[in-house]
Amino acid sequence: MSNEVQAAALRSATVVELAQKLIREPSRGGIDDYEPVLSILEGWLSHRSLPHRRLHDNNGQIVGLLVEIHGGRPGPWWALDACVDTASYGDQAAWSFSPSAGDVLDGWLRGRGAADSKLAASMFCHIAADLREEAETFAGGLAVLLDVDEHTGGFGGALAYLDDPEATRPEGVMIGYPGMDEVVVGGRGLWRATISVHAPAGHSGSSRTLVGAISRAARLVTLLDAIELPGPADDYSGFPLAPKLTVTALHGGEGFSVLPDLCSLNVDVRLTPAFDAEAAETLVRNAAAELDAELPGPLPTHIEPIATWPPFRLRHDEQPAAALMAAARRAGIDATPKTAGPSNIGNLLAMYGIPATAGFGVPYEGLHGLDERADLSELPRVYAVYQQAVRGLLGLT
Repeated sequence: MSNEVQAAALRSATVVELAQKLIREPSRGGIDDYEPVLSILEGWLSHRSLPHRRLHDNNGQIVGLLVEIHGGRPGPWWALDACVDTASYGDQAAWSFSPSAGDVLDGWLRGRGAADSKLAASMFCHIAADLREEAETFAGGLAVLLDVDEHTGGFGGALAYLDDPEATRPEGVMIGYPGMDEVVVGGRGLWRATISVHAPAGHSGSSRTLVGAISRAARLVTLLDAIELPGPADDYSGFPLAPKLTVTALHGGEGFSVLPDLCSLNVDVRLTPAFDAEAAETLVRNAAAELDAELPGPLPTHIEPIATWPPFRLRHDEQPAAALMAAARRAGIDATPKTAGPSNIGNLLAMYGIPATAGFGVPYEGLHGLDERADLSELPRVYAVYQQAVRGLLGLT
């Protein structure tokens, strides 16, 4: 693949240039206005006559851009996906450079979004521009989704794309999360719920013995933490990770003199094929029932499911994983398939029956943390891998 890598190296300067412009426009999920970063992308796409349009959610809010390249022959569509909203900055004073620096130092592109995933967004736009010249010769089509509702957890761009009656649903998706050692081909699912624990209100100085809502909630946390979940060896599908239960939030009470009558907690359960959403909900409801029997309250403990996603895992010979793995090998990259612990858009796509890879890109540091940066030395090879994978899927190689 040396010729492809050399050609990609010539593209690298303009890929980095567009990524720098994107990084310099803050687009933190749920915080910043997305118009500036979207305007940069729309200007770039329009200048190159790449067909694109905005995507909106059910409330009319813009949630992404969709680029669509129609092939000249019938065939399946494939999609590249990268988010252009970002995580928040955290403590800006703790960064050693500006989170919106968008500069290059010692071969590293620096700033929030450099790794996740403005560099990938720029790369995918360039690949679309390259393939636009060959559109009449390939089968099916290529879509590039540029999501601005990913870090909020709403995944509005992906949902709007999949629900758009004008868009052709893709046969598979490659998501541009960074990391060069592995191709993410799967992830644990999730089941999330908010639990409301009740108790009689009272004065903390009362002569009566009262068990407040916080104490009852603390007991429930202890019960949940004590549950033994099945291990990977118990999974009939060979899924390599075990389920996991975590209490992620606890809210209740105010001041010092009042025993609160309500305390709420959030529970996050990571799912596997052998431990699904029904199993997770049953486990949590059993723990709540045990609490109510041990420490009765004025009302039963209430469980409100919030979200659920299935786990997913692609076979190594399943597209688009097979195309991406083969292209990586051709480029001399020994990337191993990985099933990730955290969930991602691949889980959302799995709900729609769409296979997805959820990570392959340049090496990085500081993703979602301090001093986020991306290693540009490997950009030509990563670019060539994605381009060749897409070309293969479109019947061009």
